[in-house]
Amino acid sequence: MAADTSQSVVKAADDGVGNDSAVRGRSRWTDSGNTGNTRNTGGLRRALATHWYAWAMVAPVVLVLGVIIGWPLVRGIYLSLTDANERNVARDIGARHIDATYEFIGLDNYTAVLGDPVFLQRLVWTVVWTVACVSITFVLGLTLANMLNRQFKGRAAYRMALILPWAVPGFVSVFAWRFLFNRDNGILNKVLDGGGIAAVPWLDDPTWAKFSVIAVNVWLGIPFMMVALLGGLQSIPGELYEAAEMDGASAWQRFRHITLPGLRAVSMTVILLSTIWTFNMFPVIFLLTRGGPGDSTEILVTQAFREAFITSPRDFAVSATWGVLILLLLMIFALVYRRSLRKQGEVW
Repeated sequence: MAADTSQSVVKAADDGVGNDSAVRGRSRWTDSGNTGNTRNTGGLRRALATHWYAWAMVAPVVLVLGVIIGWPLVRGIYLSLTDANERNVARDIGARHIDATYEFIGLDNYTAVLGDPVFLQRLVWTVVWTVACVSITFVLGLTLANMLNRQFKGRAAYRMALILPWAVPGFVSVFAWRFLFNRDNGILNKVLDGGGIAAVPWLDDPTWAKFSVIAVNVWLGIPFMMVALLGGLQSIPGELYEAAEMDGASAWQRFRHITLPGLRAVSMTVILLSTIWTFNMFPVIFLLTRGGPGDSTEILVTQAFREAFITSPRDFAVSATWGVLILLLLMIFALVYRRSLRKQGEVW
Protein backbone atom coordinates (compact mmCIF):
# COMPACT_ATOMS: atom_id res chain seq x y z
CA MET A 1 0.00 0.00 0.00
CA ALA A 2 2.81 2.40 0.88
CA ALA A 3 4.70 1.41 -2.23
CA ASP A 4 1.68 2.08 -4.38
CA THR A 5 1.19 5.43 -2.77
CA SER A 6 4.82 6.47 -3.32
CA GLN A 7 4.67 5.39 -6.95
CA SER A 8 1.53 7.44 -7.44
CA VAL A 9 3.18 10.48 -5.91
CA VAL A 10 6.26 10.11 -8.14
CA LYS A 11 4.10 9.67 -11.26
CA ALA A 12 2.03 12.71 -10.37
CA ALA A 13 5.19 14.73 -9.83
CA ASP A 14 6.59 13.62 -13.20
CA ASP A 15 3.33 14.50 -14.91
CA GLY A 16 3.37 17.88 -13.27
CA VAL A 17 6.90 18.56 -14.42
CA GLY A 18 6.03 17.43 -17.92
CA ASN A 19 2.94 19.59 -18.01
CA ASP A 20 4.86 22.57 -16.71
CA SER A 21 7.54 22.07 -19.37
CA ALA A 22 4.90 21.77 -22.09
CA VAL A 23 3.16 24.86 -20.83
CA ARG A 24 6.43 26.79 -20.71
CA GLY A 25 7.35 25.52 -24.20
CA ARG A 26 3.98 26.56 -25.61
CA SER A 27 4.25 29.87 -23.82
CA ARG A 28 7.69 30.57 -25.26
CA TRP A 29 6.58 29.55 -28.76
CA THR A 30 3.43 31.66 -28.50
CA ASP A 31 5.32 34.63 -27.13
CA SER A 32 7.99 34.42 -29.86
CA GLY A 33 5.31 34.07 -32.53
CA ASN A 34 3.39 37.00 -31.19
CA THR A 35 6.61 38.99 -30.96
CA GLY A 36 7.43 38.21 -34.59
CA ASN A 37 3.95 39.15 -35.76
CA THR A 38 4.08 42.31 -33.65
CA ARG A 39 7.44 43.24 -35.16
CA ASN A 40 6.19 42.67 -38.70
CA THR A 41 3.03 44.64 -38.04
CA GLY A 42 4.97 47.40 -36.33
CA GLY A 43 7.48 47.58 -39.19
CA LEU A 44 4.67 47.79 -41.73
CA ARG A 45 2.93 50.50 -39.74
CA ARG A 46 6.15 52.49 -39.41
CA ALA A 47 6.80 52.16 -43.15
CA LEU A 48 3.28 53.35 -43.96
CA ALA A 49 3.52 56.19 -41.46
CA THR A 50 6.93 57.30 -42.72
CA HIS A 51 6.39 56.89 -46.45
CA TRP A 52 2.62 57.44 -46.70
CA TYR A 53 3.10 60.16 -49.31
CA ALA A 54 5.11 57.83 -51.59
CA TRP A 55 2.49 55.09 -51.20
CA ALA A 56 -0.26 57.58 -52.01
CA MET A 57 1.57 58.66 -55.18
CA VAL A 58 2.27 55.09 -56.30
CA ALA A 59 -1.22 53.73 -55.60
CA PRO A 60 -2.98 55.39 -58.60
CA VAL A 61 -0.24 54.18 -60.95
CA VAL A 62 -0.52 50.64 -59.64
CA LEU A 63 -4.30 50.78 -59.99
CA VAL A 64 -4.16 52.09 -63.55
CA LEU A 65 -1.56 49.51 -64.58
CA GLY A 66 -3.67 46.79 -63.00
CA VAL A 67 -6.71 47.87 -65.00
CA ILE A 68 -4.97 48.61 -68.29
CA ILE A 69 -2.36 45.83 -68.30
CA GLY A 70 -3.16 43.35 -65.56
CA TRP A 71 -6.76 42.55 -66.47
CA PRO A 72 -6.21 42.23 -70.26
CA LEU A 73 -3.17 40.03 -69.56
CA VAL A 74 -5.15 37.71 -67.29
CA ARG A 75 -8.03 37.68 -69.77
CA GLY A 76 -5.69 36.91 -72.65
CA ILE A 77 -4.07 34.02 -70.81
CA TYR A 78 -7.51 32.62 -70.01
CA LEU A 79 -8.70 32.93 -73.63
CA SER A 80 -5.56 31.15 -74.84
CA LEU A 81 -6.72 28.12 -72.84
CA THR A 82 -10.13 28.02 -74.55
CA ASP A 83 -11.52 27.57 -78.07
CA ALA A 84 -13.05 31.07 -78.23
CA ASN A 85 -13.79 32.52 -81.65
CA GLU A 86 -16.32 34.92 -83.12
CA ARG A 87 -18.92 32.16 -83.43
CA ASN A 88 -19.02 31.06 -79.80
CA VAL A 89 -18.29 34.20 -77.75
CA ALA A 90 -21.03 36.21 -76.05
CA ARG A 91 -22.57 38.74 -78.43
CA ASP A 92 -25.63 40.85 -79.06
CA ILE A 93 -27.57 40.68 -82.31
CA GLY A 94 -30.11 43.46 -82.20
CA ALA A 95 -32.11 43.01 -79.02
CA ARG A 96 -31.12 39.37 -78.68
CA HIS A 97 -28.24 38.36 -76.42
CA ILE A 98 -26.36 35.14 -77.17
CA ASP A 99 -24.35 33.65 -74.32
CA ALA A 100 -20.81 32.37 -74.77
CA THR A 101 -20.43 28.67 -75.58
CA TYR A 102 -16.66 28.33 -75.82
CA GLU A 103 -14.98 25.70 -73.66
CA PHE A 104 -11.77 25.26 -71.72
CA ILE A 105 -9.32 23.11 -73.73
CA GLY A 106 -6.08 23.52 -71.75
CA LEU A 107 -2.81 23.75 -73.68
CA ASP A 108 -4.19 22.52 -77.01
CA ASN A 109 -3.78 25.96 -78.62
CA TYR A 110 -0.13 26.15 -77.59
CA THR A 111 0.53 22.67 -78.94
CA ALA A 112 -1.14 23.57 -82.25
CA VAL A 113 0.70 26.91 -82.65
CA LEU A 114 4.12 25.57 -81.68
CA GLY A 115 3.66 22.59 -83.99
CA ASP A 116 2.69 24.78 -86.93
CA PRO A 117 5.57 25.57 -89.36
CA VAL A 118 4.14 29.10 -89.65
CA PHE A 119 5.24 29.87 -86.09
CA LEU A 120 8.86 29.01 -86.83
CA GLN A 121 8.79 31.07 -90.03
CA ARG A 122 7.37 34.09 -88.24
CA LEU A 123 9.82 33.68 -85.36
CA VAL A 124 12.88 33.48 -87.61
CA TRP A 125 11.92 36.57 -89.59
CA THR A 126 10.99 38.45 -86.40
CA VAL A 127 14.43 37.73 -84.92
CA VAL A 128 16.19 38.72 -88.15
CA TRP A 129 14.10 41.90 -88.39
CA THR A 130 14.80 42.80 -84.75
CA VAL A 131 18.54 42.14 -84.86
CA ALA A 132 18.96 44.02 -88.14
CA CYS A 133 16.96 47.05 -87.02
CA VAL A 134 18.57 47.34 -83.58
CA SER A 135 22.10 46.81 -84.89
CA ILE A 136 21.85 49.35 -87.71
CA THR A 137 20.02 51.84 -85.50
CA PHE A 138 22.68 51.58 -82.79
CA VAL A 139 25.59 52.04 -85.19
CA LEU A 140 24.02 55.02 -86.97
CA GLY A 141 22.79 56.54 -83.71
CA LEU A 142 26.25 56.25 -82.15
CA THR A 143 27.87 57.78 -85.25
CA LEU A 144 25.51 60.74 -85.27
CA ALA A 145 25.83 61.19 -81.51
CA ASN A 146 29.61 61.40 -81.83
CA MET A 147 29.28 63.94 -84.62
CA LEU A 148 26.83 66.10 -82.67
CA ASN A 149 28.96 65.92 -79.54
CA ARG A 150 31.55 68.15 -81.23
CA GLN A 151 31.48 71.91 -81.39
CA PHE A 152 30.61 73.21 -84.86
CA LYS A 153 28.46 75.88 -86.39
CA GLY A 154 24.75 75.06 -86.72
CA ARG A 155 24.87 72.10 -84.33
CA ALA A 156 21.50 72.96 -82.79
CA ALA A 157 19.84 73.02 -86.22
CA TYR A 158 21.30 69.62 -87.10
CA ARG A 159 20.05 68.22 -83.81
CA MET A 160 16.54 69.47 -84.46
CA ALA A 161 16.57 68.07 -87.99
CA LEU A 162 17.69 64.64 -86.79
CA ILE A 163 15.13 64.56 -83.98
CA LEU A 164 12.29 65.51 -86.37
CA PRO A 165 11.38 61.89 -87.34
CA TRP A 166 10.78 61.24 -83.65
CA ALA A 167 8.33 64.14 -83.41
CA VAL A 168 6.24 63.11 -86.42
CA PRO A 169 3.48 60.57 -85.65
CA GLY A 170 4.52 57.09 -86.67
CA PHE A 171 1.63 56.40 -89.04
CA VAL A 172 2.30 59.69 -90.87
CA SER A 173 5.94 58.72 -91.39
CA VAL A 174 5.01 55.26 -92.62
CA PHE A 175 2.48 56.62 -95.11
CA ALA A 176 5.09 59.10 -96.37
CA TRP A 177 7.55 56.27 -96.92
CA ARG A 178 4.85 54.22 -98.62
CA PHE A 179 4.46 57.03 -101.12
CA LEU A 180 8.24 57.21 -101.60
CA PHE A 181 8.38 53.45 -102.25
CA ASN A 182 5.52 53.48 -104.78
CA ARG A 183 6.67 51.53 -107.83
CA ASP A 184 5.08 53.73 -110.48
CA ASN A 185 4.88 57.21 -108.95
CA GLY A 186 7.29 57.04 -106.03
CA ILE A 187 10.04 59.64 -105.72
CA LEU A 188 12.75 57.01 -105.25
CA ASN A 189 11.95 55.27 -108.54
CA LYS A 190 11.64 58.64 -110.29
CA VAL A 191 15.18 59.46 -109.17
CA LEU A 192 16.42 56.05 -110.31
CA ASP A 193 14.65 56.45 -113.63
CA GLY A 194 16.39 59.78 -114.14
CA GLY A 195 19.71 57.95 -113.76
CA GLY A 196 18.74 55.27 -116.25
CA ILE A 197 18.07 52.60 -113.60
CA ALA A 198 14.97 50.41 -113.85
CA ALA A 199 12.24 50.83 -111.25
CA VAL A 200 12.73 48.81 -108.07
CA PRO A 201 9.72 46.84 -106.75
CA TRP A 202 10.23 48.13 -103.22
CA LEU A 203 7.00 46.75 -101.77
CA ASP A 204 6.13 44.14 -104.39
CA ASP A 205 9.14 41.84 -104.08
CA PRO A 206 9.67 39.83 -100.84
CA THR A 207 13.38 40.67 -100.56
CA TRP A 208 12.96 44.37 -101.35
CA ALA A 209 9.94 44.55 -99.03
CA LYS A 210 12.04 43.24 -96.14
CA PHE A 211 14.73 45.77 -96.92
CA SER A 212 12.11 48.53 -97.05
CA VAL A 213 10.51 47.79 -93.68
CA ILE A 214 13.94 47.61 -92.04
CA ALA A 215 14.93 50.94 -93.60
CA VAL A 216 11.77 52.66 -92.38
CA ASN A 217 12.05 51.29 -88.86
CA VAL A 218 15.71 52.34 -88.67
CA TRP A 219 14.77 55.83 -89.81
CA LEU A 220 12.14 56.02 -87.07
CA GLY A 221 14.45 54.60 -84.38
CA ILE A 222 17.59 56.66 -84.96
CA PRO A 223 16.43 59.82 -83.10
CA PHE A 224 15.82 57.97 -79.83
CA MET A 225 19.11 56.10 -80.08
CA MET A 226 21.02 59.25 -80.98
CA VAL A 227 19.57 61.34 -78.14
CA ALA A 228 20.17 58.62 -75.54
CA LEU A 229 23.75 58.01 -76.64
CA LEU A 230 24.43 61.75 -76.92
CA GLY A 231 23.40 62.13 -73.29
CA GLY A 232 25.78 59.32 -72.38
CA LEU A 233 28.63 60.93 -74.32
CA GLN A 234 28.14 64.25 -72.56
CA SER A 235 28.41 62.51 -69.18
CA ILE A 236 31.94 61.25 -69.95
CA PRO A 237 34.54 63.62 -68.42
CA GLY A 238 36.47 65.54 -71.07
CA GLU A 239 39.64 65.23 -69.00
CA LEU A 240 39.87 61.57 -69.96
CA TYR A 241 40.10 62.44 -73.66
CA GLU A 242 42.62 65.19 -72.98
CA ALA A 243 44.84 62.87 -70.95
CA ALA A 244 44.63 60.13 -73.57
CA GLU A 245 45.46 62.58 -76.35
CA MET A 246 48.49 63.84 -74.41
CA ASP A 247 49.65 60.23 -74.03
CA GLY A 248 49.52 59.83 -77.80
CA ALA A 249 46.34 57.77 -78.10
CA SER A 250 44.79 57.77 -81.55
CA ALA A 251 41.13 58.64 -82.22
CA TRP A 252 40.25 54.96 -82.53
CA GLN A 253 42.02 54.14 -79.25
CA ARG A 254 40.19 56.94 -77.47
CA PHE A 255 36.89 55.70 -78.88
CA ARG A 256 37.61 52.09 -77.94
CA HIS A 257 39.01 52.62 -74.45
CA ILE A 258 37.07 55.68 -73.27
CA THR A 259 33.88 56.18 -75.30
CA LEU A 260 32.62 52.61 -75.48
CA PRO A 261 33.24 51.78 -71.77
CA GLY A 262 31.70 55.12 -70.80
CA LEU A 263 28.57 54.33 -72.81
CA ARG A 264 28.18 50.76 -71.59
CA ALA A 265 25.37 51.43 -69.11
CA VAL A 266 23.41 53.64 -71.52
CA SER A 267 24.01 51.25 -74.42
CA MET A 268 22.71 48.24 -72.53
CA THR A 269 19.52 50.08 -71.63
CA VAL A 270 18.75 51.45 -75.10
CA ILE A 271 19.52 48.13 -76.75
CA LEU A 272 17.08 46.37 -74.43
CA LEU A 273 14.34 48.95 -75.03
CA SER A 274 14.92 48.99 -78.79
CA THR A 275 14.78 45.20 -78.93
CA ILE A 276 11.44 45.06 -77.12
CA TRP A 277 9.96 47.88 -79.22
CA THR A 278 11.17 46.44 -82.52
CA PHE A 279 10.03 42.93 -81.66
CA ASN A 280 6.51 44.33 -81.24
CA MET A 281 6.68 47.00 -83.96
CA PHE A 282 3.24 46.58 -85.46
CA PRO A 283 2.65 49.93 -87.30
CA VAL A 284 5.63 49.77 -89.67
CA ILE A 285 4.91 46.26 -90.91
CA PHE A 286 1.14 46.55 -91.09
CA LEU A 287 0.87 50.04 -92.57
CA LEU A 288 3.73 49.67 -95.03
CA THR A 289 3.27 46.14 -96.41
CA ARG A 290 0.38 44.59 -94.42
CA GLY A 291 2.65 41.61 -93.98
CA GLY A 292 3.12 41.19 -97.74
CA PRO A 293 3.82 40.55 -100.44
CA GLY A 294 2.14 37.32 -99.51
CA ASP A 295 3.25 36.83 -95.92
CA SER A 296 6.94 37.54 -96.43
CA THR A 297 7.16 40.41 -93.92
CA GLU A 298 4.70 39.04 -91.36
CA ILE A 299 6.11 39.09 -87.81
CA LEU A 300 4.71 37.51 -84.66
CA VAL A 301 2.66 40.49 -83.54
CA THR A 302 1.06 41.06 -86.95
CA GLN A 303 0.23 37.36 -87.12
CA ALA A 304 -1.57 37.65 -83.78
CA PHE A 305 -3.51 40.63 -85.16
CA ARG A 306 -4.38 38.70 -88.30
CA GLU A 307 -5.80 35.79 -86.29
CA ALA A 308 -8.02 38.10 -84.23
CA PHE A 309 -9.25 40.62 -86.82
CA ILE A 310 -8.63 39.46 -90.40
CA THR A 311 -9.05 35.69 -90.74
CA SER A 312 -12.55 34.26 -90.84
CA PRO A 313 -13.79 33.12 -88.44
CA ARG A 314 -11.78 35.36 -86.16
CA ASP A 315 -9.96 33.11 -83.71
CA PHE A 316 -9.56 35.00 -80.44
CA ALA A 317 -8.09 32.01 -78.60
CA VAL A 318 -5.30 31.44 -81.12
CA SER A 319 -4.57 35.18 -81.26
CA ALA A 320 -4.28 35.23 -77.47
CA THR A 321 -1.97 32.23 -77.68
CA TRP A 322 0.33 34.11 -80.06
CA GLY A 323 0.28 37.08 -77.70
CA VAL A 324 1.20 34.99 -74.66
CA LEU A 325 4.04 33.33 -76.59
CA ILE A 326 5.38 36.75 -77.59
CA LEU A 327 5.33 37.81 -73.95
CA LEU A 328 7.15 34.64 -72.88
CA LEU A 329 9.82 35.10 -75.54
CA LEU A 330 10.48 38.68 -74.44
CA MET A 331 10.60 37.63 -70.78
CA ILE A 332 13.14 34.92 -71.59
CA PHE A 333 15.21 37.43 -73.56
CA ALA A 334 15.09 39.94 -70.69
CA LEU A 335 16.19 37.31 -68.16
CA VAL A 336 19.07 36.12 -70.33
CA TYR A 337 20.06 39.71 -71.05
CA ARG A 338 20.02 40.55 -67.34
CA ARG A 339 22.15 37.54 -66.49
CA SER A 340 24.71 38.46 -69.14
CA LEU A 341 24.88 42.00 -67.76
CA ARG A 342 25.45 40.73 -64.24
CA LYS A 343 28.30 38.54 -65.49
CA GLN A 344 29.87 41.66 -66.98
CA GLY A 345 29.54 43.48 -63.66
CA GLU A 346 26.63 45.67 -64.74
CA VAL A 347 23.71 46.14 -62.33
CA TRP A 348 20.23 46.10 -63.83
